[in-house]
Amino acid sequence: MTSKQRAYLRGLANHLEDILHIGKGGVSDTVCKQADDALTARELIQGRVLPTAPQTVREVAETIAATVNAEVVQVIG
Repeated sequence: MTSKQRAYLRGLANHLEDILHIGKGGVSDTVCKQADDALTARELIQGRVLPTAPQTVREVAETIAATVNAEVVQVIG
């Protein structure tokens, strides 16, 4: 993915609400299934990793992306 494509997708994601919330349970099969379903329906999703999560924001994003065969556009935090 080129930097221009990433910038375009970041612009689209600014107006999205958080669909996924990752908490103390971490990334589970259920969360990955929800992410896959949301990506199928919307093609672009935004999530939030709560401070109680056992992994960092980057680790969560990479784990979910690898599981559902997607790309991470941006990680903040």
